[in-house]
Amino acid sequence: SSVIADLVDVARGRDAAQASRVPPLAFQSGSLADLPVLPISAVTSAYYLRITALDAPGVLARIATLLADKGISIEAVIQKQSDIRDVGGEACVPIIILTQRVREAQLEAALRAIEALAEVRGPLTRLRVETLDPASA
Repeated sequence: SSVIADLVDVARGRDAAQASRVPPLAFQSGSLADLPVLPISAVTSAYYLRITALDAPGVLARIATLLADKGISIEAVIQKQSDIRDVGGEACVPIIILTQRVREAQLEAALRAIEALAEVRGPLTRLRVETLDPASA
């Protein structure tokens, strides 16, 4: 089926003007830029964080303070009472945080501090959130 798709692409492009044809590698080679490869600690991105913590007053505030101390802004937070689970005999709740764009090094430092909190249970989940919008980069 991929061979047929290639043949269809060739047939469509045969009658098209040169400027409107899709180049062989699907991008204009003249539009490439020589960009430096950054170390991961210098990469900026938004992040999705999932933290399992004790269901106790002040835990979310401590986590938010640690993020703020490292210069990390929070875009959104979800903590649902209905998601409370028993973890080792303790009532725990998942805290979901979406950060604004931040350098990886800043996030690493904040996550080490968050994982060291007595109220945090288990490893944190961290996902990098990428966008295709060049204006947000």
